[in-house]
Amino acid sequence: MNDAQIMERIKTLLAEKAGELTNPFPRRLYLKVEHPNLTAAMAVLKDSLGFVHVSTISGVDLGENFEILYHMANEYANLNVRTQIPKSNPHLESICGVIPGAVLYERELQDMFGIVVDHIPDGRRLVLPDDWPDGQYPLRKDWTYTRPEEKIPGGKTS
Repeated sequence: MNDAQIMERIKTLLAEKAGELTNPFPRRLYLKVEHPNLTAAMAVLKDSLGFVHVSTISGVDLGENFEILYHMANEYANLNVRTQIPKSNPHLESICGVIPGAVLYERELQDMFGIVVDHIPDGRRLVLPDDWPDGQYPLRKDWTYTRPEEKIPGGKTS
């Protein structure tokens, strides 16, 4: 199956669920999906086109919104599915019901961006330590790091 055939199948199968679909490089496709349609679109991509492998999920802080990119692959192409959610209400539906292996990447989105992944099967922290302060999300543009005072054994401080 070539890129043009995959694009035609995506357009046909997803119809109104699909947004902009581009093919900037051979075997590389980009699809925009509105976040309410994300889980249904992922199910179609997996079941009908064989996009069963999620290599990672990336997040980008765009200021007012977050963009979430699902990097997927089948035997013919790599597909990046993009969706946006407002930073003021950062809720996203988990795709673990469709692709269970996505749980680790969704947990990382919660840790690093503060995106609430609804219906995630395991919402524990993944990257940050358990005692990390609530409301501190290191990959947000507005986050600033304040180095804690270092305590040296013997009562000295730095």
